[in-house]
Amino acid sequence: MTDADPTGHTELLVLDGAVEPDQVEVDVAGGSAFALTIRDPEKETENEDTVAIVPYGPGACVLIVADGAGGLPAGKRASLTAVTTLAASLLAAMGRTVLLRTAILNGIEAANEAVLAIGNGSATTLTVITIEGLVARSYHVGDSEGLVVGQRGKIRLQTTAHSPTGFAVEAGFLDHREALHHEDRHLVSNFIGTTDMRIDVGASVELKPRDTVLVASDGLTDNVHSDETIELIRAGGLAESGAALAALARKRMINKDSGQPSKPDDLSLILFRKPNRTRMIDG
Repeated sequence: MTDADPTGHTELLVLDGAVEPDQVEVDVAGGSAFALTIRDPEKETENEDTVAIVPYGPGACVLIVADGAGGLPAGKRASLTAVTTLAASLLAAMGRTVLLRTAILNGIEAANEAVLAIGNGSATTLTVITIEGLVARSYHVGDSEGLVVGQRGKIRLQTTAHSPTGFAVEAGFLDHREALHHEDRHLVSNFIGTTDMRIDVGASVELKPRDTVLVASDGLTDNVHSDETIELIRAGGLAESGAALAALARKRMINKDSGQPSKPDDLSLILFRKPNRTRMIDG
């Protein structure tokens, strides 16, 4: 779903991919973005992920991925409610020229209240990366990932999954590859739609030329190793990188006896990149 003005400027873009795959490429915030969401290859129920790109004025945007909690009632309703509530809150705040950081925190709180109000135990993860000029910052609840990678593969920002394995990796007790095979990898300790929800706010990162931003649900991160993801996104076209990531993850989901991680799930991702600064100056 896309709302646009007559000049083609994207005002709000939401992908739900409930049954069929949904993807888009768009120019936003002085850069380019590619987003996709696709249903778990093994299930017939709806894709429980929701994806959004929300411009916040001419030089800023908000990249959002939400993953409705599997096994809980109405996961799709939870993720869609959280994303649309946050997006609506951001659009209202933009009209009042509220600082983006404040708008994000208020919007996530509003999203939590909206999911709680559904009243059926629904819950969802919510991971956001904001782009303001050349500055990126993450805000997240749950285990969907935010990542910024340099052209040579250096990790410049990476969120910590709110899960036992995520905290174990952060503490150095597990490496990323071990975590993908751990028996507790499916457990998540923080959700939108709970009274004890907490927002993890990351430090700001100044984007360097050709840095790539990724926001993704665990349909990607539970099936593709971090070094594989980094290698696929650090260079090349965003659409090609996104398609390659999705193809690799789905191959792993289907081929369970390959010795590689395999966790069938809905998969969503957003890739964003600013053009080279020299090109920006040259116009």
